[in-house]
Amino acid sequence: MNIKDVLQDRILILDGAMGTMIQRYKLKEADFRGERFTDHPDDLQGNNDLLSLTRPDIIQAIHEEYLEAGADIVETNTFSGTSIAQADYGLESIVYELNKQSAEIARKATDKFTQQNPDKPRFVAGSMGPTNKTASISPEVTDPGYRAVTFDELAEAYKEQARGLMDGGADVLLVETIFDTLNAKAALFAIQELFEERGEELPIMVSGTITDASGRTLSGQTVEAFLISISHAPILSVGFNCALGAKQLKPYLQNLSDRSPFFISAYPNAGLPNEFGEYDEGPDEMGSQVKEYLEDGLVNILGGCCGTTPAHITKMAELAKDYDPRKVKSKGMVV
Repeated sequence: MNIKDVLQDRILILDGAMGTMIQRYKLKEADFRGERFTDHPDDLQGNNDLLSLTRPDIIQAIHEEYLEAGADIVETNTFSGTSIAQADYGLESIVYELNKQSAEIARKATDKFTQQNPDKPRFVAGSMGPTNKTASISPEVTDPGYRAVTFDELAEAYKEQARGLMDGGADVLLVETIFDTLNAKAALFAIQELFEERGEELPIMVSGTITDASGRTLSGQTVEAFLISISHAPILSVGFNCALGAKQLKPYLQNLSDRSPFFISAYPNAGLPNEFGEYDEGPDEMGSQVKEYLEDGLVNILGGCCGTTPAHITKMAELAKDYDPRKVKSKGMVV
């Protein structure tokens, strides 16, 4: 069943945080290395994407927990799955394999649940994170014209990632946690180029990040500017995730919903981080906040980012089933 058709009928639930769930396993360096990377010269602990190769059992178990909680869409474990991000660990060479394997793990989990209930199809979203470099901002205070990465380098890295995700069986490509829209434009360019080469297309989800109370992305764009900047692409949905909790995100989500001709997604954090960098907002508290999204008809896709767990997703799924999805605006609304 086509995800676009399902979105016409009901609100779809996206899964919650992968990193939060991985932390519960209290993994050591040996878990990340496995047998294959025993002699790798760099430290690997913290490279969560690598677990798709060294501990696929854990990644599949997490996917299944979210599916059991009511998720319709699970994200692949590939948030840092580009050669640019993996260069921190000296693992640029395994990027294609990493993405393909991650998509296959998610595909196996979703197929299992779809077979159990064909009336509730589950989908795999190929996660394409922002990388750890920005094309719009100089990392050197004394040299504002310097860039640590070029558009072409980003596009090449994203294209390799997208190829692996497609070959592994992703249903959707999700360009997410966008703090620099130029990075996202490189991803969208790469995806469309890959589609043309393959003669095959997938729906594209785009999710930006409002970094603080200024209501702007890190590269300085307002909600309206962000929307206009990516509206040239044939995207399925646009939305926001990360950085803010549900309460803080709502006014920006409202602004986006009022203007967007696309489906709208939202997967905020479980509140704002405390002094230890942890997220304290429980399922009920977060649920009461996202309920306002539902009551106001703001979203088509709803899930959780940092600090969220299967319990948060269960609460969202329970709430969402009683509400109609947001009605998509006319194409003219974007300008």
